[in-house]
Amino acid sequence: MTTYALVRPTYLTLDSFATAAGLHPELVDRLVTLGLIEPVVDARGNRWFPARELHTVARIRRLHDGLPLNYAAVGVVLDLLDRIDELEDRLRRA
Repeated sequence: MTTYALVRPTYLTLDSFATAAGLHPELVDRLVTLGLIEPVVDARGNRWFPARELHTVARIRRLHDGLPLNYAAVGVVLDLLDRIDELEDRLRRA
């Protein structure tokens, strides 16, 4: 079965993404380096940030601000939370 997106994904430049996320562009670069967010790279090598990653940044900020964790540890927590969500979904379907 083929599915089609009803809306074309929105991509932002580094500066636009940083502004929308309320972060400094250098911090966005750091989050990319840590693998916490993933930009799309076009044929020219330009990085474009999917608008949906703003949700991920909001989660990162809540964890970083609410707990005494560095950004690398936040990545581990995000992975664990995603695993928990996946296991809960499996339990609901079983």
